[in-house]
Amino acid sequence: MTTVPYERVDHAIEQVTPTIQRIVSDVWQFSELSLQEVRSARLLMQVLQENGFRITSRGTAGVPTAFIAEYGSGTPILGFLAEYDALPGLGNEAVPYREPRKDGVSSGHGCGHNLLGAGCVGAAIALKQVMAENAIPGTIRVYGCAAEETEGAKVYMAREGLFRDLDVALHWHPGPLARVSNYRSTAVNQLKIEFFGKSAHAAGGPWLGRSAVHAAELFAHGLNLMREHLEPTARMHYIYESAGMAPNVVPDYARLILYIRDSDRPRVEATTAWVKQVAEGAALATQTSAKVLVYTGLYDLLPNTPLAARMQEHLERVGIPAYTEEEQAFARELQQNIGVEPEGMTSETHPLGDENFLMGASTDVGDVSWNVPTMGYGMPTMPLGVAVHTWAATACHGMSIGFKGALQAARALALAGLDVMTDAELRQAARDDFERRVREHPYVSPLPAELKRPLGIPAWLDDAAIAEA
Repeated sequence: MTTVPYERVDHAIEQVTPTIQRIVSDVWQFSELSLQEVRSARLLMQVLQENGFRITSRGTAGVPTAFIAEYGSGTPILGFLAEYDALPGLGNEAVPYREPRKDGVSSGHGCGHNLLGAGCVGAAIALKQVMAENAIPGTIRVYGCAAEETEGAKVYMAREGLFRDLDVALHWHPGPLARVSNYRSTAVNQLKIEFFGKSAHAAGGPWLGRSAVHAAELFAHGLNLMREHLEPTARMHYIYESAGMAPNVVPDYARLILYIRDSDRPRVEATTAWVKQVAEGAALATQTSAKVLVYTGLYDLLPNTPLAARMQEHLERVGIPAYTEEEQAFARELQQNIGVEPEGMTSETHPLGDENFLMGASTDVGDVSWNVPTMGYGMPTMPLGVAVHTWAATACHGMSIGFKGALQAARALALAGLDVMTDAELRQAARDDFERRVREHPYVSPLPAELKRPLGIPAWLDDAAIAEA
């Protein structure tokens, strides 16, 4: 084990702080939706190249806004998982009350991926500097993980085996708390359910038609009846994506999007099979036809005990950011405006949690964790009681509270990364833990074989637009 003082990491983070701040600000301003993150991906690649990384893949795994960047050579190999997509309808000025952006941008970083990508890139650059100064061998790899909020570039990367040569993958996520991500997330399938009927005049000859919307309504009713008989860990939520054009025309087409979540892949697959039966039954009952497509799926997040324990040590070392009274006042006013206790920002780091705790949300980091030892942090980027995927989170992620969380995450990630690169015993312990967990259930991609790239890639986005950046 090579002994490098952790203060070297602190110094490197200080040097890269302006770069982290630039990414935080610019990507928040861009607020590009999943699979449309053209400027965000370009910025991250540009910053990495400026700091000695080489771009080894653009449009990675069929996702135009995904990429891979590397520094160094040989082993060990450490991966950082950077994200940068925004969410629709969450645009907000960086103020503690609801106020749409003055530039008219309606999307927003309500999940803080402007911070997430900035923190991972900042950590990679800082660690690269420490490695160069101390002649530490190995490779740092930054994955540009587009579209985490929708179809998940990591799932496509995992199918192509692009994580399997890593010793460890590191990640982090914005939130209200400072904690190691030692918990489970839910597995998920995302489905499109289509119904095909026959159009007719809804008043003059409705008996000549067969309503696809009736089939969709009956299908949704079937889903809601299923809920009573699902395990408490299960979640189903859906929207009608297409449901007719005019009331006086019997609609011949309808489409829903459905998410099925549960604690693991087998449970998700079992519920998916049931859902397909419900769709078939709704079609039979309405004399229509149905088509069900599972267009993406995610694995649950797999913990890793040795990595979690070591990262807890670094979390307690770096602590939470130091907040000014102006930032605390911002936090309290925002809390009052959304109706929660005005406690301000968190004042402590959390102890290492129970790895069996199941978080209701899902992430494509789960697929990485079933391929290599993986662990992350949560860092405070919003006040207590504020949830991600809200305008309130977007507001925090566009000002200094969010930036401080990204900076603290970069520091903690770089410290953990230094240990991974210099401590062979830690790497072996993490690998042994990982192998034990996946031995009986090796990773099998949840993607349908015929699906070569995400469905949601917009028609205007040419792969060359990214490849030539």
